[in-house]
Amino acid sequence: MEIKNRKARYNYFILKEIECGIVLTGTEIKSLRKGSADIKDCYAKIKNDEAFLINMYIAKYDEGNRFNHDERRTRKLLLHKTEIKRLKEETQKQGYTLIPLELYFKNNKAKIKLGIAKGKHNYDKRQAIKERELLREVAWATCCGIDTTYKENISFVPFFADTDQDVIVISNADGKI
Repeated sequence: MEIKNRKARYNYFILKEIECGIVLTGTEIKSLRKGSADIKDCYAKIKNDEAFLINMYIAKYDEGNRFNHDERRTRKLLLHKTEIKRLKEETQKQGYTLIPLELYFKNNKAKIKLGIAKGKHNYDKRQAIKERELLREVAWATCCGIDTTYKENISFVPFFADTDQDVIVISNADGKI
């Protein structure tokens, strides 16, 4: 069972990934095993040489009693001191933050994969969409029998300077279209 942050790679450049443990109570673990958690709005922060996950949502456990947990409490992350110092140095740079990418179980223990991330601008997001559409077009051309063996020669060319239309150009090894 994995819970992924789908928007993280769309909204951020992920520079480095690190796996860490997370401190949870009994009802939180039971609720996680059911898959009722959300990590899209949370982030990690380092305070007093300790790492914390802030604003992570874990639904209340249905069969829990008065010992049930708070849904959006701050949770401690389990990392070595050297890892925490390294993360602190890297996130103190302008524009860098710690974003959870994935929550999963490994050897019956809850793990979270953090990414050191820098926010994308709108033009970066548009470029990512163009690249994804280009790969879709290449896959379609391959399925229809068009030769695309030289994928590095595939590029976008503006159709007209005053419009938003683009053309996909596929060239062979000689540079011919």
